[in-house]
Amino acid sequence: MRIGLVVDSACDLPLEYLQQHDVTILPITVRIGEAVLADHRNEQATLEFLHAHVAERGAEAETMPFSVQQIHDLFLERLVIDYDYVFCMTITKSRSPIFDNAQQAGFAILNDYKSARAAAGNTTPFALRVIDTQNLFAAQGITAVEAIRLREAGEGAPKIRTRLEHLALHTHGYMIPRDLYYLRARARKKNDRSVSLLSAALGSALDIKPVLHAYRGETGPAAKIKGFEPAVEKLLQVTIGQVQAGLMTPTVCLSYGGELEEMRMLPGYQDLKRACADNNIELFESVMSLTGMVNVGKGALVVGFAAERVPSFD
Repeated sequence: MRIGLVVDSACDLPLEYLQQHDVTILPITVRIGEAVLADHRNEQATLEFLHAHVAERGAEAETMPFSVQQIHDLFLERLVIDYDYVFCMTITKSRSPIFDNAQQAGFAILNDYKSARAAAGNTTPFALRVIDTQNLFAAQGITAVEAIRLREAGEGAPKIRTRLEHLALHTHGYMIPRDLYYLRARARKKNDRSVSLLSAALGSALDIKPVLHAYRGETGPAAKIKGFEPAVEKLLQVTIGQVQAGLMTPTVCLSYGGELEEMRMLPGYQDLKRACADNNIELFESVMSLTGMVNVGKGALVVGFAAERVPSFD
């Protein structure tokens, strides 16, 4: 059985890795004023757009995920021909319509695929499963990497589906924003009341940084720490503890809203890199997606991993 994998462009994994493993990307388009860029996870294009537009006007941006029709057309033009079963792994449905769009497209695809496959000389059935990763950005990468591993190990679609849906329930995404005012302005643009003016003002005045935890489709504060770098160091220490205790998959994903060399100079980064190497954990690093940066601001750090228990910051 030929198994295909699809992610949306908010999934923070290196483009070279996705291309190497034939993972299809559903691009999310970002518009800031007259400037428009479809995010295909090209890091250089993302950084150029960041420096030109996001830092000053990112809070005003509009993000436009693939529509139901665009997803439908992509599958019928290529994926139903190239594969027999496709897993489409999306950003959490609580934060984006991509999951719902893919689900709706899936119903139509399963009604329309037969003629496309027949024209390509294939009369066997086609199946599609949309997986809500229940997480964001770097944490979405955990599910995608595991799907790649399982496919390469020759596992069948039922086992892959069960594993991915279970893994989504135990994936943890942590984010530390640099600019709470930006985060609040962006939240207001999207009618999201998760960052109040008072908390943004107090946090900025006192340099208190929240460590936000995304888990099972919900996002809330896991800790509040004075200073961006001390907050990063604490988060990476917690991540090291999880690595040493044992993760559900041998994977940690990092993404950063800027140049990766800046991220590698943050306190705790080298310790995490050594801990991953010592414990045979693969460490993925990528520039945050354009979608991520316009939503959480320049310079934010995201860490993703899968663990049975919710980590403690005490």
